[in-house]
Order: sequence, then C-alpha cells, then structure tokens
Amino acid sequence: MTATERRASFSLASIFALRMLGLFLVLPVFALEAARLPGGDDPARVGLAMGIYGLTQGFLQIPFGLASDWWGRKPVIIAGLMLFALGSFVAAWAPDLHWLIVGRSIQGAGAISAAVTAFLADTTRDEVRTKAMALVGGSIALMFALSLVVAPWLAGHIGLHGLFALTGALALAGIAAVLWWVPPEPRIHASAARGSVLEVLQVPALLRLNFGVFVLHAVQLAMWVALPALLVAAGLEKSRHWEVYLPAVLASFLVMGMTLFPLEKRGYLRAVFLGAVGLIFLVQIGLLFTVSSSAVPGLGWLATLLVLFFCGFNVLEASQPSLASRVAPAPARGAALGVYNTLQSLGFFAGGAMGGWITKHHGPQGLFMVCGGLMLLWLVVAWPMTAPGRTARGAVANPDVQGRPAS
Repeated sequence: MTATERRASFSLASIFALRMLGLFLVLPVFALEAARLPGGDDPARVGLAMGIYGLTQGFLQIPFGLASDWWGRKPVIIAGLMLFALGSFVAAWAPDLHWLIVGRSIQGAGAISAAVTAFLADTTRDEVRTKAMALVGGSIALMFALSLVVAPWLAGHIGLHGLFALTGALALAGIAAVLWWVPPEPRIHASAARGSVLEVLQVPALLRLNFGVFVLHAVQLAMWVALPALLVAAGLEKSRHWEVYLPAVLASFLVMGMTLFPLEKRGYLRAVFLGAVGLIFLVQIGLLFTVSSSAVPGLGWLATLLVLFFCGFNVLEASQPSLASRVAPAPARGAALGVYNTLQSLGFFAGGAMGGWITKHHGPQGLFMVCGGLMLLWLVVAWPMTAPGRTARGAVANPDVQGRPAS
C-alpha cells in the first residue's frame, strides 16, 4: 500500500471500529438491562428496542450511499455519525422503554456503512482493495470479541445508560477522525454522469453479492441464538464465553492473512471465495450433528467449529465489499454499496427473527438445518461468479470474463 492507502485504510477502519464497539458493548447486556426500565416487562417491546436499529439502518443505507455519490463521502459520514451520537445520547437519557426505542431508531438512521466502504474503494487500488476491506472487517470482528470481554464489567459499573453515553462519545471520536485523520477525498464526484439504484440492480455480479451478504449475516446472527447454550452445555459459563470467541477470531485473522491475500494475488480469488462459503456450510452441518447427538457437546469440538466459521466469515467480509466496489460502475459506487449494506442490515434483522422463531418451534436442529440450507443455496448462486480484472486506476476490466487479474 502507498502511504495514502494506508492512512485511508486505518483511519476508515478506526471509524468502523469506534462505531461498532459502541453497538456491540450494548448487545450482551441489553435485554437484561432494558427489562429494568418502565415498560421493560414486555419482551416484544424489548426485542423491538434491540432490533429497530437494524431496520432503520436498512431503510437508509441506499439514500446515504446515493448522497455520498452526489455530495461527497466525508459530509455524509459526518452527518451519519452525528445522528448516531444523537441517538446514543437519547438512549442514555431515556427514562423508559419508549424513549429507548426512539434513541435506537435514531442510532440506526446514521447509516454510514455504504459511504465509508465507497470512500475506501475510492482511495485504494484494486490490487490492495481486499486488504483494505479486510482491515474494516477485521476491526468489526475484533470489536465484537472485545465487547464480550468488557461489556459485562462496564455494565456493572456504569449501567445501560452509561454504555449508551460511551457509545455517543465514541461516535464523536469518529467525527474527529474524519476531520483530522482521514485523507482528502479524490475528485471523482464532479462528473455530471451519476449512477442510480436501477443501474446497479441490473448487474448480475452485484445481485449475487447482495444475496450473499444477506445470507451471511442472517446465518451469523441466527447461529448465536443457539450457540451460547451449546457452550454452556459443554461446561463453559456465560461469563467465560469470550475465552472461546476471542482466540477463534484472532486465529481466523492469521489464517486469512496466510490464504486470502496470497491466493488473490495469484488469481485464485474465486476459489477462495467459494471455499469460504463451503466452509461455513460445513460448519452448519457440524453443528447440526452436534445438536442431534445424545452426547454432551465437547468444548474443543465447538471451539474448532467456531475457528472454522470465523475463518470463512472473515474471508467473505473482506472479499465481498471489495468485489462489490470493483464490479460497480464508478459513478454509482455509493449507490451499489448502499444496496449491498441494506441487504446486510436486513440479513441481521432476518437472522434474529428467523433464528428465534425456528429455535422456538423446531429446536436447534431445525435452526442449523435451515442455516446449512441457506449456505448451500448461496454456494449454488455464487458458483457462476467471475473474479474481475484490474486496471491501473482501479476500474473493472472485463468483469464478465473469468480469469487471472490483468497485469
């Protein structure tokens, strides 16, 4: 990477990390703490308060992505972080569950994922784009693991209101990073040629990636409906689950660095991508056999499956947005990533709702069977994909022709 590419990658990844840490810190303790508020005796409303963030974010990813195509990435990112901070402070002040729902919905309105990933695509060349996206995806996975370690401790000292106030402060730190650390925007928005949502919905490669990101995050969230109970059954207390999650995430980073980047450089991105999808399918089959067995699940076996899951997940988290940015028409990159991130948010929402319903009516066996079926369907849909070539300026060269990257 050049100095500018390194600066853009680390600064934009830090913005994602600050924002996602604020979100993840709340999740492990949200249901228990929200139940103590007036109105918190209604589990359905508590669930709404937790899930409405993903719903509002899903609706606004495309408008924010389009706005970043028209008015630039930085102003849109700052506006989104301001909304996220406002929602956090409303939730921190909330005297009852109703206002907590309002605060969470305002948080979700700060839908900056498309603008940030489009900015990262604008400032990196094709040959280093996957590494840059891996920094963003890795920061998200690391913040998730870190939150599992520190959230219960923080909640015990500052409570749910304090966690939301900390979330708002992290968003303000993100604004400072945009203003003083993120490099200037490339001058690519002055052209009169603008893309549209309709244009990006007509690109088959983007449709495959959009379907894939929906399935990936639906399966990810649905898994965690049943996985904590399996770890408890294996003899690991809830307070110690991070002892499995954190090493699994860190090990997956090492595996990703040793496989994804070298193989992409040699022209095998398609094989790595499809292999990662297949790996997560096999993890679901392994979990299905685990819950179908009458024996107590082994902790070592579950830890191995988690390492394999995060290996596949992190490879896909790095390669999918990179591919989407390379396949998308340059004037519509923000719109394309807006659609992509909308499907990601809807995948979170669907995964939570689907996971809870299936587990309630069909048990964990039904859950992992459906998750495995979804991953197999994705593998079939993704099979015709082709790896786009590269050009010196980062445009897509012959995206419909499979082969090694152009020199």
